[in-house]
Amino acid sequence: MKTVAFIGLGIMGKLMAANLAKKFKVRSYDLNGSGNCRTARAAAEGSEVLITMVPNGNDVRDAVLDALPGLKRGAIVVDMSSSDPAGTLALGKVLKANRIAMVDAPVSGARFKAKDGTLAIMVGGDKAPVKKVMPVLQTMGTEIFYCGKLGAGHAVKSLNNYLGAAGTLAGFEALLIAQRFGLDPKPMIAAINASTGRNSTTVRKIPQDILTGAYASGFKLSLMTKDVGIAAELARGLRVNTPFLKETLKHWRAAQKQLSRNADHTEIYKYQRKLMRGRSAK
Repeated sequence: MKTVAFIGLGIMGKLMAANLAKKFKVRSYDLNGSGNCRTARAAAEGSEVLITMVPNGNDVRDAVLDALPGLKRGAIVVDMSSSDPAGTLALGKVLKANRIAMVDAPVSGARFKAKDGTLAIMVGGDKAPVKKVMPVLQTMGTEIFYCGKLGAGHAVKSLNNYLGAAGTLAGFEALLIAQRFGLDPKPMIAAINASTGRNSTTVRKIPQDILTGAYASGFKLSLMTKDVGIAAELARGLRVNTPFLKETLKHWRAAQKQLSRNADHTEIYKYQRKLMRGRSAK
């Protein structure tokens, strides 16, 4: 395997493609005009693997169908976006009819791990194509987990982000309570990080984004909201009652309506702070 097509050169994609280029010839394309190819089809031509890293499943489908005429039989499409498992299965059937395999391999770790090639990658698909693309995935991640059939990677990613979204709400709410009580947040966070409440929000988001006022995690609020929605839709389709998931999604959607279109996901703290002030005034 020598040539890889990469579609989607956003915050994460351009960093991932840069690591990929250290070992493979990369033919890249993005709707914004960046990349070394002018179309998705041109990027696909001569490529043995096509990677998509775009905002949602609809964008994945559009990109893959645009690229399809340029893909040769036996090629493998790897969707590294956070997509809906049902949409992944549907696209997989279309590709299979064209003798092209599909693997879903969404990532976690934000831009920091994308930059140094240490992403966690959750993989779904038939074992044969997964094995073939493993050297490609290993240029971008160090923690690679085979989760099962096609769509399994996207299912795990949506559940991971649901947990991350719920933990973010809980962590920020705890911070607001502490501030109202008059606690210094720094020793409080240090104590929590040495205790059972430790999570990515207390370790990274509160110290780096909230206490500094940076709000620069590199992951948009709209994308977090989308991923929690995917988890909720997965549960609904499986007829699993999930009251906490529904409540989490409600808050993220409400925050999305109130905050700017390009808000970082850590800016949900501003929404929560506003809610707290509104209640205290009553």
